[in-house]
Amino acid sequence: MSGSGTDRTLGGGLLVAGTTSDAGKSVVTAGICRWLARKGVKVAPFKAQNMSLNSYVTREGAEIGRAQAMQAAAARVEPTALMNPVLLKPGSDRSSQVVLLGKPVGELSARGYHSGRQERLLGTVTDCLTELRRTHDAVICEGAGSPAEINLRRTDIVNMGLARAANLPVVVVGDIDRGGVFASFFGTTALLSAADQAHLAGYLVNKFRGDVTLLEPGLDMLKELSGRPTLGVLPFRHGLGIDEEDGLHVSLRGAVRESTVAPPHGKDILRVAVAAVPLMSNFTDVDALAAEPGVVVRFVDRPEELADADLVVLPGTRGTVRALQWLRERGLADAVARRAAEGRPVLGICGGFQMLAEHIEDEVESRAGAVDGLGLLPVRVRFAQEKTLARPEGTALGEPVAGYEIHHGVADVREGDETFLDGCRVGSVWGTHWHGSLESDGFRRAFLRRVAAAAGRAFVPAPDTCFDALREEQLDALGDLIEEHADTEALLRLIENGVPAGLPFVPPGAP
Repeated sequence: MSGSGTDRTLGGGLLVAGTTSDAGKSVVTAGICRWLARKGVKVAPFKAQNMSLNSYVTREGAEIGRAQAMQAAAARVEPTALMNPVLLKPGSDRSSQVVLLGKPVGELSARGYHSGRQERLLGTVTDCLTELRRTHDAVICEGAGSPAEINLRRTDIVNMGLARAANLPVVVVGDIDRGGVFASFFGTTALLSAADQAHLAGYLVNKFRGDVTLLEPGLDMLKELSGRPTLGVLPFRHGLGIDEEDGLHVSLRGAVRESTVAPPHGKDILRVAVAAVPLMSNFTDVDALAAEPGVVVRFVDRPEELADADLVVLPGTRGTVRALQWLRERGLADAVARRAAEGRPVLGICGGFQMLAEHIEDEVESRAGAVDGLGLLPVRVRFAQEKTLARPEGTALGEPVAGYEIHHGVADVREGDETFLDGCRVGSVWGTHWHGSLESDGFRRAFLRRVAAAAGRAFVPAPDTCFDALREEQLDALGDLIEEHADTEALLRLIENGVPAGLPFVPPGAP
């Protein structure tokens, strides 16, 4: 693949923007990456700025968004900090931790970030993109939210600001399942300045149901109105969402993703209830459980919803003390304590592990000082200024296991019936800081056998469930979606040749 734009020393590039958040940018970016990788193209994903509580630790110990890690898997390359130079981790409605090149650099309010800090990061962002383009044939960039947020355009470094700075062509994705996709495409275009519109090269319709011939007259009219083609109509497919970044992509009391629970391998199913705590992070930890035949995973927020659960999971959170208060206010803390007293299984992961402790000392995250934990594990937690970012490996329950750690809380494990990764087990209560451990197939099966025994269920884990293989199937399905339903020749031209000349201006443009 030749270089793109004006600098032939760089690999090609494309920015995938969206009419809204959750329009399908992450999925389309991953799909394009997998399609190109299967063609033998050395491709990398890139997202200049990501706001997410779902993050991942790279091999060099850098924290990036999980969506970019999954896009790297789609591209068949190792994820690095270059692929997501700015990560914002919300701590409240008004402030976020800023992670720069994989390391936290402080907390900023939304006003503080957009009033100057963001603009100063544009050089860092473009340097990272340039380095990726120097070492790859193509880089597929993902935007954030909508490129037509006119109140934020001056400080934008992830949508049209990046496209202009790096001379990238832009394709806008719209979710037709929400309705109003033609108005969204046209309105997005018409709210951009003439200079920004000069980079917007076409549209992609996402999540279409029905006969595409009924849509074609509208696509023709959209081209007449905007002067830009629609480069594909992607059909609605269940279960194609990769690791989300903008929040919990299921309603409370809804099943994980849109997955269908396969029949159990043994006689019984196993029910898993995940407490939907505030500022939940890395809820993707339970995806591996949901992938097991016969395991039903649900997010819950009421104590009565724990009654029929065979396993309760307290997941990670960006606000351990706040989540602990939430559990107590809703009566969930008492319900979890009753379960533990009855010998019914509970698993705490990262922030959930910290909540199970006897005592928490937090002058960093919540600044609440000394706080009593649930007291279900013999652990004392102290929050440190420096964040732990690690990729541990080891053995647990007689099986090899790997994971990743992202936390400020340092756990002092005093005793316990059994060590459990970096945490411990007491009775039927388990706690660890390790995210992703359940993706290790042998360990997951061993853990589920222990849970089933404690819950009195005749549940048997399927012996052949391979989580990595299921991920690969999902990523291949995304590649198929692009290859079969997008105008791949047009996409290749944009990636290789850059911004098309002569794209028309659609009035009125940015005010």
